[in-house]
Amino acid sequence: MSFNFGISTNAMFGAGQLLNLHTQLNAPMGAVQGKKALVVISNGKSTRSNGYLERLEDELAQAGVEYVIFDKISANPTKPIVEEGGRFAKENGCDFIVALGGGSVIDASKAIGIMATNPSNDLWDYVMFGTGKGQWPPVPSLPIVAITTTAGTGSETDAGAVITNPATEEKTGVFGTGTMPVLAIIDPELMLSVPAKFKAYQGFDALFHSTEGFISNKRNEMSKMVASEAIRNVSGNLAAAIREPENVEAMGKVAFGSYLSGIQMCVGSCTSAHPLEHALSAYHENLPHGAGLIMISKAFYRFFINKHICDDCFIEMAKLMGMSSANQPEDFITALEQLQTDCGVADLKMSDYGITPDEFEKMAQNAKDTLGVNFENDPCMLSNADCVAIYQESYK
Repeated sequence: MSFNFGISTNAMFGAGQLLNLHTQLNAPMGAVQGKKALVVISNGKSTRSNGYLERLEDELAQAGVEYVIFDKISANPTKPIVEEGGRFAKENGCDFIVALGGGSVIDASKAIGIMATNPSNDLWDYVMFGTGKGQWPPVPSLPIVAITTTAGTGSETDAGAVITNPATEEKTGVFGTGTMPVLAIIDPELMLSVPAKFKAYQGFDALFHSTEGFISNKRNEMSKMVASEAIRNVSGNLAAAIREPENVEAMGKVAFGSYLSGIQMCVGSCTSAHPLEHALSAYHENLPHGAGLIMISKAFYRFFINKHICDDCFIEMAKLMGMSSANQPEDFITALEQLQTDCGVADLKMSDYGITPDEFEKMAQNAKDTLGVNFENDPCMLSNADCVAIYQESYK
């Protein structure tokens, strides 16, 4: 038994927890100290129209914290925007960042936090993969408070950010000292208003963080424990959370699963499914990450099932997903197909997002170039031809 557990984020979980944020700001035993915050939100309307920003502003006022707002984050955050956010934080003398939104906002905030404190104005100087210059950021990021309004990425409790570089068509991981949020607020009341299809995309992202971890060759007893509960909670409650938009209990269980999946990524790992999807949405920015993962999921897992190299893992996951009588690895695919049908995402098509089969070879190479480290976690190594075959089997 061997693992490295280093999850330092103070997590406040439960309905209504946003209203306790002020107790953690500038209090003697609070998680965050600072007089001025950079509030990072998306470039959409929901954060304001649902009243979440107003609630946050009231919490900051109670704690005597000044703030400025940066509201330019898109669904797939890009290098130029996070560099702009870093300059904005510097110009305004911000002491810490409050990320209010989904995984894209939280990921962007981590990259902004790096750019706000470090000497280079080029984020790619601090990227370790692909065309990145491979320099570890010499100065820790600004402290980050992550208030997640979605249940999917687990970014509120891990140190990584996924950023797209439009100039090089790379979508890859960004890391640095201090990018693990110091405080996470996971309040399922903030997730109820998410449209059904996006709840599904986000929920499957959370699920796959743990199903990937479950078959990873880096799996350990700690990662297996958290992944098991993540799979059970997400798969058992996602359809209800979608079907019943006001069901805060179901939403809370999906959020709990997503949070655990974030921990799984810290103590275990993801596999090549994530870079394979990142390549899809690197070239087609309108493709939601979770939707891309759903599209390739059956072919991806079937590849390893056909190899029969971790049959017991797939049988156990099928049982965690509610198939108590599961006795063969193919039962996992059956459970996965049923969940996708129940959540209304069984018929997603790559072609609807402009993806064409002639792109698959460059996408396979892109996936390996940008996050080849994830391929090293697979139960067996995928060749470029294997990656192309997974894309081809998934295409419709």
